[in-house]
Amino acid sequence: MALMPIKFDLPKRVKLAQVLWFLYWLSVMAGILIFSMGIFFKIELRKRSEMMDNNERHFVPNLLILAGLVACVINAFGGKVCHDSLDTIKFTKWKPMLKTYMSGCVVFCIALFVMALLCFLMQISLHFALAEGLKNGMKYYKDTDTPGRCFMKRTLDMTQIEFRCCGNNNYKDWFEIQWISNRYLDFSNDEVKARVQSNVEGKYLMESVPFSCCNPGSPRPCIQHHLTTNSAHYSYDHHTEDLNIWTRGCREALVSYYGGMMNSIGAFVLLFIIMQAVETVGLQYLSTSLETLADPENPESESEGWLLEKSVKETLSDMTKITSLFKSNQVQEGDAEAAPT
Repeated sequence: MALMPIKFDLPKRVKLAQVLWFLYWLSVMAGILIFSMGIFFKIELRKRSEMMDNNERHFVPNLLILAGLVACVINAFGGKVCHDSLDTIKFTKWKPMLKTYMSGCVVFCIALFVMALLCFLMQISLHFALAEGLKNGMKYYKDTDTPGRCFMKRTLDMTQIEFRCCGNNNYKDWFEIQWISNRYLDFSNDEVKARVQSNVEGKYLMESVPFSCCNPGSPRPCIQHHLTTNSAHYSYDHHTEDLNIWTRGCREALVSYYGGMMNSIGAFVLLFIIMQAVETVGLQYLSTSLETLADPENPESESEGWLLEKSVKETLSDMTKITSLFKSNQVQEGDAEAAPT
């Protein structure tokens, strides 16, 4: 007995074909959007690739680009089939490949679901990639004359300004590294020499942050040096007064930015999967209703469409038998090859 059978007449079949045609071309637009989101995501990652310690960061954007292209092709084909289904003669040429096409749609939906999960899970790997990448990037901030690192200062400054953040975890991360190059330090100055000699590694450390950490919305001129020394500034207490620099870490800000982007993409892909599933079910009803016409020579005759030709239990049983038969054939072929040896 067929699963979920529905009676169809000509007006119902025409209406179903028209709705499916519209949905398929809507899915083509959605495929273009997925492709565009993949491109945009890839560009955004590439902008700050110097601050990410992960070579696999473009895996998900590449999958999105590929999925968008495949979605356009699959749904354009489905739209063409639905358009030709209104003509019995034209639809005949598509019949042999419909089962393969719908099986491909099911596999594609599974692949999209895995991709949506990757979008949500990528935030974890991105968190660790940014933690290590930002840490290294801050070390190379001063190396403006070193090949391969000369743009790190600009990248970090623009990131801190754009995302209103400072340092890796917070602004105090800048206290632990030398972010001013030795070429700009006057080693004849006693204060500079004393600060360098007081450090075990011979680094020039200070309680200061780059200018890009400054909050332009603060009414007070930016205090970026001697941040924890209250006596160095008039009417200043870093414990009680709100600092006029960004206190949020850049790792948190970037994870929040990319995380929001990935959550939106993942949610959109899940909605797209639902649309694909509806289209596949609708196409199954349309194709079966055309195959079971009471009078094939009369397009206006009634027919019956179904989701599965047999019940779920019988379908699973048939699939098990086919799998067992395939395995037994493989065993027999293996024995036949081993016999001459």
